[in-house]
Amino acid sequence: MNDDHWKEVLTSEQYHVCREKGTEQPFSGQWLVCKSKGFYRCVCCSNELFDATNQFDSGCGWPSFDDVMDNSQVKLIVDNSHGMQRTEVCCANCDAHLGHVFNDGPTQTGLRYCINSVAIDYTSNC
Repeated sequence: MNDDHWKEVLTSEQYHVCREKGTEQPFSGQWLVCKSKGFYRCVCCSNELFDATNQFDSGCGWPSFDDVMDNSQVKLIVDNSHGMQRTEVCCANCDAHLGHVFNDGPTQTGLRYCINSVAIDYTSNC
């Protein structure tokens, strides 16, 4: 897909985050509150990314997950921007920027996937 397609199907904020590697304002996203049943998909291509049971409140201002549904659904990329080294999380299907993953999670995985709400959509299992 080209930029014209993404500009047509995404909101300006979704485009900025997903295609230009931006970040939404902390505590502003609709998926910040944990869901109990369901899963989250990439807003660009509907790729299944996170099970809602893996979501937790990290207090960081963005939806946080301790694991992905399937490692093959995401790409992890070294990100040296902004004077720090982080690991960027992208959709493996469409290359959408989702957020970053950190090694400071509170569960047995030790991971905190810090994901922009505008980059994902929630689907309930109820």
